[in-house]
Amino acid sequence: MVALSITNHKGGTGKTTSAVHISAALGLSGHRVLLIDLDPQGFLTRTLGCPEPPEEESSLMLFDPNVDLRQVKVVQMKGFNLLPSSSGLTRVMRRLNKPTDVFWVKEAMQQGLDYDLVMFDTAAAVTVFSLNALVASRHVLIPVTPEYQPVIGAEQTFHTVRLVQDKLNPDLTAPIFLCTQVDARKRTHQAYRKYLQKHYGDAVMKTIIRTNAALSVTYSDGTTTFDHDPYSRGARDYANATDELLHLIRRSETSPASATVPPEVQAETVVQA
Repeated sequence: MVALSITNHKGGTGKTTSAVHISAALGLSGHRVLLIDLDPQGFLTRTLGCPEPPEEESSLMLFDPNVDLRQVKVVQMKGFNLLPSSSGLTRVMRRLNKPTDVFWVKEAMQQGLDYDLVMFDTAAAVTVFSLNALVASRHVLIPVTPEYQPVIGAEQTFHTVRLVQDKLNPDLTAPIFLCTQVDARKRTHQAYRKYLQKHYGDAVMKTIIRTNAALSVTYSDGTTTFDHDPYSRGARDYANATDELLHLIRRSETSPASATVPPEVQAETVVQA
């Protein structure tokens, strides 16, 4: 089982859209996927049309040592399963203030889940929940719109991942950047993509997610663009991105020594284009 966190400290970068569509694409290709919403605001859960779940059927159960995660009821979506968020996460956050409280999710995952891939969607901030996701993960995907603030957020996220790898999770591999909401007509988008490629090289995915109206539509029945417009630019981009992501994950699994977060990367100050 592979665990992947999708995160960026800056919001509005297509993080939740990426989590949903990559999960759906993986499901369409035959993989068993569990998507976990660890954002107390539950934006992912609401995007997929799920009402507030009972606490015993939510990601809150990851923080209850008496619960067998394999027995927790999940929501069946098209192509993947969802463990939705609960507003109770806000209450629990107040008591998760010990250094060891970043290991709850990792310990829960060790119970053994019958999935090929477990994916975490977290809030656009450094919280105890986003740290739990990183500690429990082997891989990290950072969706980033090639603009000034999202790139700054992506680089801050990169350094957070490096810190987690150094101090808490030595098995964490180098983050992968996915450029989202890309408009080829904008010179600034071209400039920031080149900046990321210059400083992070192969960690920047070759596939990009172009701007597409189909991706901005949310469906209350939990369906995705793959169900409604499978030949749209957005559907094709996420299908290609998922294929490339799987290739990068498999490559890092076969050569783990070269996949750790490179300590020598030092980003220069981003100049606003």
